[in-house]
Amino acid sequence: MRYADEFREGVIAQGLARAIAAEASSERRYRFMEFCGGHTHVISRHGLEDMLPTTVRMIHGPGCPVCVLPTSRIDMAISLVDRPDVILCVYGDLMRAPGSQGRSLSRAKAMGADIRMVYSTLDAIQIAERAPDREVVFFAIGFETTTPPTAVMIRHAEKKQLRNFSVFCNHVLTPSAMQSILGSPDVDNVGSVEIDGLVGPGHVSIIIGTKAYEFVDGFGKPVVITGFEPLDMMQAILMLVRQVNEGRSEVENQYSRAVTREGNLRAQQEISDMFEVRDLFEWRGLGFIPHSGLKLKQGYAQFDAEMRFALHEQRVAHNPACECGAILRGVKRPADCKLFGCVCTPETPIGSCMVSSEGACSAHWSYGRFRDHSRRQAP
Repeated sequence: MRYADEFREGVIAQGLARAIAAEASSERRYRFMEFCGGHTHVISRHGLEDMLPTTVRMIHGPGCPVCVLPTSRIDMAISLVDRPDVILCVYGDLMRAPGSQGRSLSRAKAMGADIRMVYSTLDAIQIAERAPDREVVFFAIGFETTTPPTAVMIRHAEKKQLRNFSVFCNHVLTPSAMQSILGSPDVDNVGSVEIDGLVGPGHVSIIIGTKAYEFVDGFGKPVVITGFEPLDMMQAILMLVRQVNEGRSEVENQYSRAVTREGNLRAQQEISDMFEVRDLFEWRGLGFIPHSGLKLKQGYAQFDAEMRFALHEQRVAHNPACECGAILRGVKRPADCKLFGCVCTPETPIGSCMVSSEGACSAHWSYGRFRDHSRRQAP
């Protein structure tokens, strides 16, 4: 593994930008969606869009699991902490994710709910061991990257015979969402967007491998898996431009220093042993996607918080003024939302795209809004 600085070399980035400009035809438009919010932040932070020709447009996609988590799932978690015997363990980004009626886990904590931010799944195990008279629930969320640690956590709980521990499972599957995006159905009348290719997520692909994306050939759209440094992204864009020009729709691996075709087989086995696929799962902005979410298998039902507490999901409407749904589909940009930068800021987030550290609105607030301002001020 090389040093990160070697993947941020300005001279090389300029050379890649010249190559993209030279190979991108002036007679067509190239519309590439980066699926992962980490890639969105790389593009915004390093000003990569300013290095691309006007014929190449980057479209921000789903971003991260917090971004696509529907309001109804937040409401279910809040209903858990309404119980005085429950301790809810969560990752930090979830605290301010908006539920319905202006509620959030952060506000519930301020009202006295016992909600604890953790940095590791094993932190939740330790909390359960130290509080045997309380019900400890871990709010499990993430793409395939964070699913294996949840599986390992449950194995630890089983080994330790923790009877006061359960998991509220919200793990989702990247390939299913990609198929939904490429199928491009309109969801909740937010519109659809034309995409010529996808930048595939790097960390997810370390787990599932490039073979998980080979279905894209049926859609006629190329996918390039890439890492999280500026040169990674610029090279991936060049590879996508070349595929489009040559009429290819293949899965290519720019991130070969970390990703293989087969992926991490041990991690895949842990997921397969512990979880099964749900028939349907709702994604904010994408609607209900078949076979896109995970739940615990029957053999681990004693650790399933939805079963233990008889939780029922009730779909609720999102804030009609918030454009998160359209932004997650790439139909709109953050600046297109009337709430962006005035009512909705990182301090007072209205939508999940602003809450998450990997959300498109968060990235635009941190970097892109200054770019927009300088363009407006230019003579």
